[in-house]
Amino acid sequence: MSNLREQISEKQPLTMGEVFALAKEYDARVVDIVIMETEIRTGLSREEILTKVMEEYAHNMKALEIGLKDGESILLGTVASQLNKIDGPKCFEDNFLDNALLYTLAAQVGNHCIGLRPCAGTGDSCPYAGFIKAVKDAGYDEKKTAECAALILKIGSLFRVGKVTTGCNMEGYGAGSACIAAATVALEDGTPDQMEKAMVLALSPTIGVPCTPRVLVPALCTTHVGGAILNGMYSARLCMKVDMTVNVPFDVMLAMASIVHVESGHAIVPTVVEYMEPFFKRKPAVESLVSDEVKEKEAKKIEETLEKAGEIAKSMAKGTNDILDTFGDAVVGGSSQAVGSPTNAARIAHELAEGKIKKVTVELYPELFARRSINIPGVLMGAVYGASTSDYEMYNKAVQMVKADGIEVDIVEGTEHAIQKITLETDKGVYFVDALNRGGGRLVLRDATSMEQAKAAADRLGIVLVDA
Repeated sequence: MSNLREQISEKQPLTMGEVFALAKEYDARVVDIVIMETEIRTGLSREEILTKVMEEYAHNMKALEIGLKDGESILLGTVASQLNKIDGPKCFEDNFLDNALLYTLAAQVGNHCIGLRPCAGTGDSCPYAGFIKAVKDAGYDEKKTAECAALILKIGSLFRVGKVTTGCNMEGYGAGSACIAAATVALEDGTPDQMEKAMVLALSPTIGVPCTPRVLVPALCTTHVGGAILNGMYSARLCMKVDMTVNVPFDVMLAMASIVHVESGHAIVPTVVEYMEPFFKRKPAVESLVSDEVKEKEAKKIEETLEKAGEIAKSMAKGTNDILDTFGDAVVGGSSQAVGSPTNAARIAHELAEGKIKKVTVELYPELFARRSINIPGVLMGAVYGASTSDYEMYNKAVQMVKADGIEVDIVEGTEHAIQKITLETDKGVYFVDALNRGGGRLVLRDATSMEQAKAAADRLGIVLVDA
């Protein structure tokens, strides 16, 4: 272990990627690397560190107990104590999961009573406290509990640095999910590889997710913060039960999350505030200090927001089919956006073409170009052979068939967002479909060799065209 200690000393402070690498190299537990790093950084013994780790949680545990007993929140009321009074399972039959969710909710209520010690924020402190309380109640020994608590603090410390603006993506939901995934793997004696995979899976759905309630809309925080427990535990247990390919290193996922977090603060949060601010919970005592003029402006803004939202919702409703005609055709390749829509553009191009196809040019916007491994087989089977998006047999052999038929293929990375342009050169001419990608296998038909024929072909093939 002396070599391990030397490596930690040289590399500290460690990223989680470095922690995982060292754990695998020295056949050590992840938590042992984390604690050894703290020994080196602080000069404290392992026992002292574990004792002080639990002291770090003391205030937040006090807040949790208040929420569990009779605490009341301006946004959540007394939901935790109400739930706690129910005999038997609260929401789920899994006792550990049920408790972790209850205690996380109690920490949220307690936060609005006496506050919480924040990590990346107070949001992620809630699932941290809730999970550790559930571990205690499940009868795990003090050492195991403290080790899990220490691991959470190590990971949480990284999110604390990465969270530089507003967003649940690097706090309650994002940081919470990753930490709970890691702690669950540690609690159930999983491997470093399983832990890293679980953390990647858990963090992925949280990328870019803002704080929808903006901390002032009643109730919404419950599913953000409680979602960290569900997301983290599911990711961990899945990765410990099956052998799954997860090829993204956690450090890469975390780095991306931190950058998207900043972009989300600029691009997404303003829209969230626009629609959520009318529903902010106001304190009467504070409102008594606000002028009538300001209140009148806010009342008008609420009215305008409700009207605008209603118009958007109605527009969406008008675009729907009845419930017996809602699903689109099956799409092989795993994505109706990345495969279904470009394949359907290619199918229309196939219908327009006359003569023997000599060359296929496929222009895809950067995201689709990067995902060409899954969409090009679909585009080729649609463009050359007229196969539908559900033809999985053709999908698996289309590339080989095109090569065997001597058809030239040119795959171009476009610069225009959402573009998917398919051009077919035959012995009788050149035929094209210029479309924009839309999810669900749908597309915007912007131009074609013959717009009239292209629209007729889409109708005949059951391909949904949208206006924008």
